[in-house]
Amino acid sequence: MKRALLVWSLVGLCATATVQADAIVGQTAPAFSATDSNGKKHTLADFKGKYVVMEWTNSECPFVKRQYGDGLMQALQKTYTAKGVVWLAINSSAPGQEGYIKPLQAAKIIKKQAAHPTALLLDSDGAVGKLFGAKTTPHMFVLDPTGKVIYAGAIDDTPTTQATAKVGKNYVQLALNEAMAGKAVTVATTQPYGCGVKY
Repeated sequence: MKRALLVWSLVGLCATATVQADAIVGQTAPAFSATDSNGKKHTLADFKGKYVVMEWTNSECPFVKRQYGDGLMQALQKTYTAKGVVWLAINSSAPGQEGYIKPLQAAKIIKKQAAHPTALLLDSDGAVGKLFGAKTTPHMFVLDPTGKVIYAGAIDDTPTTQATAKVGKNYVQLALNEAMAGKAVTVATTQPYGCGVKY
């Protein structure tokens, strides 16, 4: 019981950022442009015709550490990029804030995590994060091939930093599986949890 209260206290303390959300489920995602850790520029238009997952991340956040420490996020990345899904990890930490990274650091983090995103976008001015209304790390968005937002919210239904905690339902996996099978997404919006994005 004490552990559960501690986790929810962490969620309450961390997820306090107030951001205007322009990425609304059922509507076209806002256009953006950002540079990845390799110096390559990406725009949303580049991915037209493909499913896109957008994952807000911060390697110093305990909720992110739990996802990567257990191999949960990497498994999703590997599974769905193999199916042609574009997976964009996005770091919106500002200079001087927790989780801020430069390109060389980003490459080391990806290697250490054994991560498999299509690209890690460095959004240190917070432009993309604020455009989408990203509040936490992780905060997940799934876009369909037309660019419409079909899911926004938490990665799963297990808001914990505890390693090897059993996950009941992974919302991103559920949304992708249903959408790619031609079905409606049954859970399109959830409350994101984690550390507040460090704008």
